[in-house]
Amino acid sequence: MAIRHAALRTPDECFANLEDFPFEPNYLEIDGLRMHYVDEGPRDGAIVLLLHGEPSWSYLYRKMIPPLVKAGLRVIAPDLIGFGRSDKLLHQREYSASFHIHMVCSLIGALDIHNITLFCQDWGGLIGLRIAMEHKNRFRGIVAGNTMLPGFPLGHPNLVQRFGKSNLFATSVGFGAWFLFSQLNPFWRAGQILQLGTASKLSSSVVNAYNAPFPSRSYMAGARIFPRLVFTEMDENKKAWEKLLAWEKPFLCAFSDRDPIMSPLSLIFQLLIPGAADQPHCTIKRGGHFLQEDQGPELAKVIEEFVSNYESNSAAK
Repeated sequence: MAIRHAALRTPDECFANLEDFPFEPNYLEIDGLRMHYVDEGPRDGAIVLLLHGEPSWSYLYRKMIPPLVKAGLRVIAPDLIGFGRSDKLLHQREYSASFHIHMVCSLIGALDIHNITLFCQDWGGLIGLRIAMEHKNRFRGIVAGNTMLPGFPLGHPNLVQRFGKSNLFATSVGFGAWFLFSQLNPFWRAGQILQLGTASKLSSSVVNAYNAPFPSRSYMAGARIFPRLVFTEMDENKKAWEKLLAWEKPFLCAFSDRDPIMSPLSLIFQLLIPGAADQPHCTIKRGGHFLQEDQGPELAKVIEEFVSNYESNSAAK
């Protein structure tokens, strides 16, 4: 169904009978586009914002939302424009990191949420970390898993001393292979990518759920452009890194052990960000790139304890 010039909306019937995804859809119109988000838990609960990457959507968080809500947290998980139930621009040229940042910031502003704990994975980090640095007063803490913000200072003495060149080489090779696959294979589907990026076997119904937002290739411009956007807006990324180097609020790393691209990069955050000092950083065992899929309940527990510790420390002060 056409929404406006050069935009599509995935028919609702594509999302019928999703496995383990009972959450009511919520929508917000921003600049003529409809953005979907999950919003579960008590309205007065501490807020956890879950940002997905590519080519997933809020379905990726279905194993984490119930335990977080059970812990008394309010969980908000948007679908980026081009993904999930959100509208999809037809042309790759219309997507940029700044575009996604604007859309998520508009959602945050419309919901008027504060004291946010951000969890970000994959492109959720490239978007979410810049948002948190631009709106520091709205965020109370950050949990990063299998993500990175390009533009970090390679010459920083902490990295020179402790972060080996072999880690960057392994990441570069892994990302290069993924980049070529994503750009040269015209037939890949989201469910296929999710399966390649998980350590466990996905059922056919779960694979279909990841394919659901993209009933044809015309819906996939946002997913196909994402890998190329890694190399753009480096000046903006470096400005965000300048603020990250001064970030003193809690910053926790919860990377997995079986992500060939991202696993080695966790140490960068730990070495560079002041708020990461003395945090209980952890490695999620038996988790692939999409660690939410492999170890969702364990990751939810990490976030719950992070929020609880932050609140306890704040109360003690």
